[in-house]
Amino acid sequence: MSLLEIRNLTKKFGGNVAVDNVSFDVQAGELLALIGPNGAGKTTTFNMVNGQLAATSGSVRLDGTELVGVPPRKVAHMGVGRTFQIAATFASLTVIENIQMALVAHHRNVFSFWRPAAGLYRDQAYDLLEQVGMGTQADRPCSELAYGDVKRVELAMGLANNPKLLLMDEPTAGMAPKERNALMALTKRLVLERNMAVLFTEHSMDVVFAYADRMIVLARGKLIAEGSAQEIRDHPKVQEVYFGSGKTFEKKQDEVLA
Repeated sequence: MSLLEIRNLTKKFGGNVAVDNVSFDVQAGELLALIGPNGAGKTTTFNMVNGQLAATSGSVRLDGTELVGVPPRKVAHMGVGRTFQIAATFASLTVIENIQMALVAHHRNVFSFWRPAAGLYRDQAYDLLEQVGMGTQADRPCSELAYGDVKRVELAMGLANNPKLLLMDEPTAGMAPKERNALMALTKRLVLERNMAVLFTEHSMDVVFAYADRMIVLARGKLIAEGSAQEIRDHPKVQEVYFGSGKTFEKKQDEVLA
């Protein structure tokens, strides 16, 4: 059985079908890329997986348990983490305080002036920062960090609930090539070390082809292809729908890297 099983997932907004009868699996220990042009339905799919958006029909099962209809907070406690295109950290807090806040939320702790949050889960927070290479910057304010380091902090926050599945929406958006390769190499290592699954969207084709174990392609809400990097690279429908006439993945990668 796959870790994540999506079957006939559909989302309609009035007469508009944003996601149309999509089915795919994600395995534990797999880094799966969900790609497609703008408006393909990638983020809508993400939002249905973690409960932020109600599916019109279909099924989302994590380890055999249905997630459709389950509220986002409970989905998170069932083992689904998430990072966002724009890093969701608190700039006024230190690096380690951001992780502590994520752990407090996961453990549903209510703190007060008598039990300050600064004293909660500090060792666990530091361990997470060590895993993403940010242990030495634990006490720095997030406002002082380079953007690539902020994204590492957000990744550590996404690991606070010890997820079986991590959803990463445009994880390298706004990053320089060196930064985004470092972040995805780190993510790949964590996938293997934790035996978790990562489902990610990404516009940088160099990142997708370098790090994804497998990829699926959406266009106008429909799944049009899935397979290895080479299978997707050579797929005529993907070339036509994703890039339009006259472009190839190689040309697109050259544009991204330029």
